[in-house]
Amino acid sequence: MSGRGETLVRVPGPVNAHSHAFHRILRGRTHEGAAGGAGDFWTWREQMYAAAGHLDPAGYEQLATAVFAEMAVTGWTAVGEFHYLHHGPAGSPYPDHDMERALACAARAAGIRLVLLDTCYLSGGLDAAGNPVDLNETQLRFSDRDAAGWAARHAGLRAALAADEPATAEQGAGLVSLGAAIHSVRAVPPAALESIAGALEPGEPLHVHLSEQSAENTACLAAHGLTPTGLLADHGLLGPHLSAVHATHLTDADITALGRAGCSIVMCPTTEADLADGIGPARELADAGATIALGTDQHAVVDPYLEMRALEHGERLRTGIRGRFSPAELAAASRAGGLRSLGLPGNDDHLLVDGASLRTAGSREAQLPLTATAADVHAVVINGIEVARDGMHTRLGDPAALFRTFTTDHGELA
Repeated sequence: MSGRGETLVRVPGPVNAHSHAFHRILRGRTHEGAAGGAGDFWTWREQMYAAAGHLDPAGYEQLATAVFAEMAVTGWTAVGEFHYLHHGPAGSPYPDHDMERALACAARAAGIRLVLLDTCYLSGGLDAAGNPVDLNETQLRFSDRDAAGWAARHAGLRAALAADEPATAEQGAGLVSLGAAIHSVRAVPPAALESIAGALEPGEPLHVHLSEQSAENTACLAAHGLTPTGLLADHGLLGPHLSAVHATHLTDADITALGRAGCSIVMCPTTEADLADGIGPARELADAGATIALGTDQHAVVDPYLEMRALEHGERLRTGIRGRFSPAELAAASRAGGLRSLGLPGNDDHLLVDGASLRTAGSREAQLPLTATAADVHAVVINGIEVARDGMHTRLGDPAALFRTFTTDHGELA
């Protein structure tokens, strides 16, 4: 009889290129609306703002530790945290990058690689006529007031993270690095775009939510006479270091521009399905020259295999054609695409996946992206350290228990 060791498949570690850790609070809590329906992205967003309003640095570190531990045990080996919850109530700054340091501490505790995508968020959005909207009370926590304020805080954060760097791999040395993000063209006015780009280190990754909703496109066209992609192109932001997140509602010209510039596109298929955002043109973007990466975004699901599968299934549903992405392309999106998007070098992070489980028995090894799930992840090795085995974190134990403790300590935030 074969032992389990003979069925284990070594898989390069998947990279989660888009995360909002605090959104995990909302899982399983947003599917019933007051009038019998659960609304849309915009009604969900109000619940998200309510959850954001309650978090402080200690609570955020506790929550993010649980989120990053869940990622680690399910097979994600690195994460790009699109972080904009910078300040305290009413926008009062914390003394010393407290929220950002909380996320870094959480990642080191979980043993996962973290690229902290420090996000600029300056305005409350655009109305349907393209007019700017004032920040609401919760959004004040996200904002540095202007691009110069963001750039100064970003530079200070870089120094703070460097000062906090541990001495050994066991303590988390080498796990945390810094990137940047523009929340969206709704939240950052055009005059700030080039200032933000000019504040980046050479090669520093820059991410942006792009055309997630058709309403964003309508407002951008009304305000600027350009699509969001066109606006970014007009300010010289398209290029290999830019990652467009979602990219759901694009014109043919947008697709051509993003591909020609060699941008990365971070698709978050389970979130886009959960929020009824739509199915983006992933195949067309890849064919145009863009690099596809994957993310879990709001963490309705945390499972690299289900994100891979959902990318292909979305393509099948919108085209009626199977095999839009080969298993090898799905694996590349979950690994090489994520590394490129986050500006991470190659590494030896890997998983051991059961190739003969109830789900995978009989599968060809190359087709595991279409049959396996996180339940088949036997072990996870990051930075030379085994951080998870059989669904349990080797240092932190059961991530579900960490979530239960957070809920006990903080009550229901959504």
